[in-house]
Amino acid sequence: MSIKSAELVDWYSHARRDLPWRDPDVTAWQILVSEFMLQQTPVARVAPIWLDWVARWPTPSATAAASAADVLRAWGKLGYPRRAKRLHECAIAIATEHGDQVPDDVEVLLTLPGIGAYTARAVACFAYRQSVPVVDTNVRRVVARAVHGLADAGNPSATRDLADVTALLPDDETAPVFSAALMELGATVCTARSPKCGICPLSACAWRAAGHPAATTAPRPSQKYAGTDRQVRGRLLDVLRASSAPVVRERLDVVWLTDTAQRDRALDSLLVDGLVEQTADGRFALAGEGDDTGPPTPATKPSGRSGGGSPTA
Repeated sequence: MSIKSAELVDWYSHARRDLPWRDPDVTAWQILVSEFMLQQTPVARVAPIWLDWVARWPTPSATAAASAADVLRAWGKLGYPRRAKRLHECAIAIATEHGDQVPDDVEVLLTLPGIGAYTARAVACFAYRQSVPVVDTNVRRVVARAVHGLADAGNPSATRDLADVTALLPDDETAPVFSAALMELGATVCTARSPKCGICPLSACAWRAAGHPAATTAPRPSQKYAGTDRQVRGRLLDVLRASSAPVVRERLDVVWLTDTAQRDRALDSLLVDGLVEQTADGRFALAGEGDDTGPPTPATKPSGRSGGGSPTA
């Protein structure tokens, strides 16, 4: 079974969400920024920060000229702040190596900091209107259901997933719109937990035709945030974002008293990731704001233990 592109494109024309990065005047760079921000982050949280970001730094060179600390502050509560660092590095690369223009070639995009297979194809498709397969979690789920009759897509397979979507792309100028529509359908109608099959625009769906068979794989456990290293890292960064000067260790210690080893581990990981710097006199600051900084050193207080790991935050 296949997906009829015409009915999906027609549905998208009147059902798509009014998202700011879909405005026709938005540049390739601003679309790239949205793709960085939208990774593992809901649209509602991204939209206001994206609007402020592109107003402040509308081009790669403007972003590149900002300090790493300013970028981390502007990133705010989006989470996973290493994405902000990589976006800043990406801006520098585009400004210095590509004439301040986002490349339109997927293979070239893949050479830029922070850009993987999905982001490279999303930029080529949505910014440059190219007919390339764009595969995210929502697209995989729609294809699994509508084409293969499965409740969920199972484990990702780049070769299989790209081939599946490539086979669905219409052979005309509507291919980029079809790609956006496929993602939109998965995000708003063919959702993971409560699919709205009654309003689905697809006249043919293998999963619906089979009577909505249940998934054969166990559901993934929901990711918790409370009590994780990510939460601790976020609290430590909150202190540093709010300060215009390096802070003493005690200012950081008080944000997480329930597990001091976890707090030390989280601070160590921020140093290793280059998001935080330690000054020569032992204070801490956002990247680029440490005065007379040396190489990153473990933040653990002298106790014989070493810092552990570098969790994502």
